[in-house]
Amino acid sequence: MSLCRLDEEYCPVPAALGPEGESFFSLQDLLMSQEKLPCRTELGLPRLGFLNKSAESDSIPEGLKMELPLWLAKGLFDNKRRIISVDLPKSYKEGWRTVFSADANVVDLHKMGPYYYGFGSQLLLFDSLENPEIAQSLLQASYGLLGELLLTVGTD
Repeated sequence: MSLCRLDEEYCPVPAALGPEGESFFSLQDLLMSQEKLPCRTELGLPRLGFLNKSAESDSIPEGLKMELPLWLAKGLFDNKRRIISVDLPKSYKEGWRTVFSADANVVDLHKMGPYYYGFGSQLLLFDSLENPEIAQSLLQASYGLLGELLLTVGTD
């Protein structure tokens, strides 16, 4: 990482890599942490009714499905207490993984989410039986796109 000079107005901080490595100094990581994640409450959550815009009470009932930002879902997710459970977003489910395994080059990843790889690596923190398949799909998609990029660069 390069150091900034004092006369520079802005010095970009590169995004961190890996499921645990997020940097709160990186604008990309901050924006990625705002991406919504489908969740279901496993316990009633008192005094958090403001998170559910359709709630009439100040509490969130058990079993309510809602979308939470990644940073909040990570804070509420606990394997021991089971406060919330996290569902996979559509773009990481089996149907899309099948499309990626066929040909990752035909999918517009930016439409699926501008932080597809980073968000996918953060999903691996949640307890899901599909984590090995998600990790494999992320690798295959990146290898496919990298191969296409190398072919394009090699032809010039």
